[in-house]
Amino acid sequence: MFKKKGFVLSVLLFMISVVGLTACSSAGNTGSQESSKETVEAEVLTITHELGETTLEKNPQKVIVFDYATLDTLNQMGVEVMGLPKSNIPQYLEKYNDSQYADVGTLFEPNYEKIYELQPDLIFISGRQADLYEEFEKIAPTVYLTIDTQDYIGSFGKNLTTLGEIFEKEDFVQNQSQKIQEKITKLNQEVIASEKKALVIMANDGALNAYGKGSRFNIIHNEFGFAAADENIEVANHGQSISFEYIVEKNPEIIFVIDRAAVTGGTTGAEQVLDNDLVKMTDAYKNDAIHYLSSHIWYVASGGLEGTNIMIEEAQAAIQ
Repeated sequence: MFKKKGFVLSVLLFMISVVGLTACSSAGNTGSQESSKETVEAEVLTITHELGETTLEKNPQKVIVFDYATLDTLNQMGVEVMGLPKSNIPQYLEKYNDSQYADVGTLFEPNYEKIYELQPDLIFISGRQADLYEEFEKIAPTVYLTIDTQDYIGSFGKNLTTLGEIFEKEDFVQNQSQKIQEKITKLNQEVIASEKKALVIMANDGALNAYGKGSRFNIIHNEFGFAAADENIEVANHGQSISFEYIVEKNPEIIFVIDRAAVTGGTTGAEQVLDNDLVKMTDAYKNDAIHYLSSHIWYVASGGLEGTNIMIEEAQAAIQ
């Protein structure tokens, strides 16, 4: 009898302990699930940009880039991408011509079928694709990053901060932003001290256009500090059409040249266009101060980390 009671008691105690353990286990699992949920939520970002708000997860693995400036910065950060337009990659980013990177169309004509096939986690676009934002959004979260030509450094810094936040590279961004700012401050001081007037022109397969303050190349006057050889140049996307006589009349001490034909596949290069007797009458020519800029950077990819450093170096060379 006592043995039977003892057995029943043992069974009851065992059942109580199992229920207790199950309850603890359930509580533990609930806590684990909540912790996991919090972790997932902590990895989600909402990026506000000029075209809207984009929700995405930190450190996306499958990234497509339609902006060479963003590609430039991601390259410097050590962030891999899976696809990009390959039709006109700047030389300093030529590693992306490799077959391991998918070709997703051109800067103006994306291959949506290919992009959908790749199933990206995130797409980056810029001004050339702004009108296509909603189409990209149908495929994957899309972030719009661009450069404000009236505040190059401000928008450049904002873009760096956004990329640093997405890919958890905040320390890298802070370090690089500080270095860029120091270089520009030093350059600006030297340029202002030189008191030299500059003219920015674009050679487009024989045609010439001038760009002044407020133009797409405003960084030369605004951030770098070069005085304008002409204060009244028309502000237009394609610049103000000019003649060789105009260049002689303004007689700049420095001429910065962007060769559009080198980017778009024209037949007449900028050096060939400017090799004439009128240009040779200018102070810029006489003082060997006609500087041919890296056209792919200035015309197609300005705003990236390495590209901005190259732009600073080219401006620095003009006052040495």
